[in-house]
Amino acid sequence: MKRILLTGGAGFIGGALAKRLLERHEVVVFDNHYRNARYEAETATNLTHITGDVLDSEAMKGAMAGCDAVVHMASIAGVDTVRRMPVQTMRVALQGTFNALDSAVAVGGVKRFIDFSTSEVFGSMAWRVGERDATTLGAVGEARWTYAVSKLATEHLAHSFRSQFDLPTLSVRPFNIYGPGQIGEGAIHRFVTRALRGDDIEIHNDGGQIRAWCYIDDIVEAVLMCLENDNAVGEVFNIGNARSAMSIHELARLIVRISGSSSKIRFVDWPNADVELRVPDTNKAERILGFRAKVDIDEGLERTIAWYRDKGQA
Repeated sequence: MKRILLTGGAGFIGGALAKRLLERHEVVVFDNHYRNARYEAETATNLTHITGDVLDSEAMKGAMAGCDAVVHMASIAGVDTVRRMPVQTMRVALQGTFNALDSAVAVGGVKRFIDFSTSEVFGSMAWRVGERDATTLGAVGEARWTYAVSKLATEHLAHSFRSQFDLPTLSVRPFNIYGPGQIGEGAIHRFVTRALRGDDIEIHNDGGQIRAWCYIDDIVEAVLMCLENDNAVGEVFNIGNARSAMSIHELARLIVRISGSSSKIRFVDWPNADVELRVPDTNKAERILGFRAKVDIDEGLERTIAWYRDKGQA
């Protein structure tokens, strides 16, 4: 049994990851509860829950003491939130990640540090992008790209700590994660909850924007592989499911059909920056980790819709 720290561990991905890790390990969840998922693991005897902020370096050191591994997920997320809070977005990403990495060096004993980055680093047009493809920095002044720019910087920071301090770091780039328990601004969460209520589903512009959707269980599996595989150290991995790529319009229609909803689809103007195409190449993760997404979009949506319907979360 290992002791594993999850920063942002009460969030959507963190909560799902904690449940899997608690089957075999001690888990320390470090979270300020700014944006909670519907977290359901609070009562586990091998779980330590610490309320704290990654901007507090001393609190970080205290939470990390005695931990064998760190999965650093804490961040400001959601396009609308990022646009409202670009300074805080960058502060949490840059200063928070520095505090986490610096704490890992200070306390010692950390044998794996996983930095969560984002697929946003590939910009607005990304077709079958691999880890060695060029990242794209969005235009200065467009608040959306502050998240991508700061996350790309944390990748460099994590790998720099490995080079200078021999800290065993790696980074993962999630591509459009969805599933039971998700809250916030994600398209699938928004579409599903509106479909279950029978409300109109609004999509931006013509809905032709294409995403590759990755079910929550698949990214959790990928993180477990990163924790266990020594060959992961020093690498960056795209984690996603290219087989589940479809347009936003197709996604809305599929959700309406699977849920048996009476919702209508409405097109609304969206004048802000958007991602037109985002589909990953995950061959590197498959080659090094053995990762391959298992849950395709129909099955994932059926599980997700059933969960929200069962929980009465529409």
